[in-house]
Amino acid sequence: MIVRRIAVAALLGSALAAVPAQAQADAASGKGRPDVFPSLRHGLVAHYDFEHPVKGDPARERDLGPSGTDIDLVNGGAAMRVPDGAHRGSKGSIQLGQVNPTVAGNDDWKAGIYSETGVPTLRAFNATRGATVLGWFKMTGANPSPNSNTADPNDKYNATGLAGVLSGDSNGHDVRALLEIIDVQGEQRVVALGRRIDGGNSQTFAADEDWQKILPLNTWVFLAATFDFDKGTMALYKNGKPLSGFYTRNDDPWAIGGTPGPHTTSATDPRGIKIGGSFPQNTREQNPCNCRIDSVMLFDRPLTAWEIERQYHLVARK
Repeated sequence: MIVRRIAVAALLGSALAAVPAQAQADAASGKGRPDVFPSLRHGLVAHYDFEHPVKGDPARERDLGPSGTDIDLVNGGAAMRVPDGAHRGSKGSIQLGQVNPTVAGNDDWKAGIYSETGVPTLRAFNATRGATVLGWFKMTGANPSPNSNTADPNDKYNATGLAGVLSGDSNGHDVRALLEIIDVQGEQRVVALGRRIDGGNSQTFAADEDWQKILPLNTWVFLAATFDFDKGTMALYKNGKPLSGFYTRNDDPWAIGGTPGPHTTSATDPRGIKIGGSFPQNTREQNPCNCRIDSVMLFDRPLTAWEIERQYHLVARK
């Protein structure tokens, strides 16, 4: 009887010891997280809710996705965390923005990670056939910001960065898949901007609607951009619904035509992630976003319209 009790106790102890490890694995894959729609767990690479600082370093944010790509809260550190959740279940977000408009520097608040040799944990975007960038965005000030890199006080940046994955040869600005607001034919528009081949041309899909109606001041908005590098298509969504728009180029910037598929991005690891501005390595200020951002997710496939709608309704405020 004593031997049996010891054996049972040993088995129970082993089972209990395995629980934290399993819980950690589930968290990394998105399993058990009420803020991730089940089908989105397939293809999820990175996820940041800005409520999980890296242990011992509150100036960094832990990746809740399977890649484990922790990012830096650049220049503002822990002070960037604010108690303003974008959706039901969210308690906080990060504040980003320009700090000194009249000073040529690199002190804007942004987030991300950068490595000249590529970020191995982002290998899912190496030779990928697609991608999705989504998140919640709230404009908290005037955008675009004054261009602190020129002497003209009336000059403004031509874009406002939201979130994206860098290309494999990026200097901290060039991207593989990006959500942003940028000048299109003399007018600021919300866009999906993608580049299939490192050093190659980008394609832009721009929303028809006025960007300030898509992203009104002091209002949380769910945006998503999908990129199908194999078929050469992109799409934009607001609050779970597709946004009508147009491509800015009518040629073949992704060099797909006349070549056999499947078509993928360059077989290189992205050099990082940028959120709320460019140059996450903090060498230059470019396209800062005076905004708050929450619940950024990056996928290595183009989500379907149905999945994006389901994700929005899963967490949207009632």
